[in-house]
Amino acid sequence: MATTTPVPESHLELGFRVRDNGHYISADGKLLRPLPPELQDPAKLIELYRGIVRTRAFDEKCGALQRTGRLGTYGWSTGQEAVFVGAASAMQKDDVLVPSFREHGAYLWRGAEPRELFLYWGGDERGNSFAKDPVDLPYCVPVASHSAHAAGIALAFKLRKQPRVALAIFGDGATSKGDFYESINFAGVWKLPVVYVVNNNQWAISVPRNKQTASETIAQKAISVGIPGEIVDGNDVTAVHDVCAKALANARKGGGATLIEAVTYRLSDHTTADDAKRYRSDDEVKPHWDQEPIKRMRLYLTSIGKWTKDDEEHLIRDTKAEMDAAADAYLATPPQDISTIFDYTYATLPEDLRRQKEAALQ
Repeated sequence: MATTTPVPESHLELGFRVRDNGHYISADGKLLRPLPPELQDPAKLIELYRGIVRTRAFDEKCGALQRTGRLGTYGWSTGQEAVFVGAASAMQKDDVLVPSFREHGAYLWRGAEPRELFLYWGGDERGNSFAKDPVDLPYCVPVASHSAHAAGIALAFKLRKQPRVALAIFGDGATSKGDFYESINFAGVWKLPVVYVVNNNQWAISVPRNKQTASETIAQKAISVGIPGEIVDGNDVTAVHDVCAKALANARKGGGATLIEAVTYRLSDHTTADDAKRYRSDDEVKPHWDQEPIKRMRLYLTSIGKWTKDDEEHLIRDTKAEMDAAADAYLATPPQDISTIFDYTYATLPEDLRRQKEAALQ
């Protein structure tokens, strides 16, 4: 089963800069071509595998907490972990991640603590203050608006002559919004050090990709603004890492922006407030479980003798214990004082809000 949309022949004939990078590791764990030099060390592959498994463990714990009334509405990342871990693992420490609301794996890779992320999804804004990585932007639930933030950050890097890059991640639905087009247009005109990663999971809530846009690929939307468009198998963490690393390196040396379409599939509901069975069948979803990133990476590592059943059992046990402990710490965190509802919007509180604050404190 194909996992990437082929680049239309007409685009290749016209010399448009759209390239299908495909994958290195197939769905059944076979190596299809030599891995990039930086990924040929099995220790690096195991690190990437641990990253996507850890992300799945976080996902599962959030689901359990939400279903038992101890967490708010949560955006699943099941099946899409390779996009987030692959992109984040290619970034340098002082690059800036500009995420939307599903990039838990990228946050965890870059140093955010699970407890902090639990706090955010539990409605506590202190969860957006990452102790170990203060440069990344917080979650962004509005769709596509943060793509402009990424362009602004990249412009600041360029004006300051800093060798840093902004990397924004958003879903396929975001590419149908005006914010997205304005952002990539500015990035193209000003040759900004920014990388846009489209997590093409085929669904914008209940709207399938073919009803969002008539574009044959999302990557080709880069053509209109004069930047390269790249397609990659979003279920292969090695392929995502490689294409992002190349785009980041190009941006860092002054080559400008890149739009990357990572083709994957949303195996879960859109969020815990959604029921995907209302608009897609189990028969449609089932084949995509054979494409998902964890299974293929585990099969490959096992095939080269670098992963065993004991390794797998230890990893599952360790990640579960980590998430359980983080959840306990989140649940034990005392809530903020009620005054904080009023304290961080106005320098001088308007009279009506001042009265409300007094009433709340009483």
